[in-house]
Amino acid sequence: MKKTKTTPPPSPALHTPISTLSTADIVISINGRDAGKRFIVQSTENGYALIVNGKNRRIETPKRKKDKHLKFEDKADGQIAEKLTEGGKITNNEVRRFLAKYAANAANTASSANTTEQDN
Repeated sequence: MKKTKTTPPPSPALHTPISTLSTADIVISINGRDAGKRFIVQSTENGYALIVNGKNRRIETPKRKKDKHLKFEDKADGQIAEKLTEGGKITNNEVRRFLAKYAANAANTASSANTTEQDN
């Protein structure tokens, strides 16, 4: 008799069900060759999210990724969110700039939080 390995169920903190993901959400890929990279959800369909980052995943050819392979990070705001939700034209350059600005703000927020903790 062969022993079969049983894998534990995935941790609920690792993924967000697709029903909670929506257009213009900022997500991080947790599986695949793009793991750890930020993307914007262009649209959702049947348990999948179409994600873009403006570089290797462009608006013209979004990556179709299962919800369990994505981690919700934040809601996009401003012009880019309006354009995506209303179905307006958006460029790869706008997506790249938005994600770069978001990453810089996230890094500044994290570093200021660390300095505040060290001061206490």
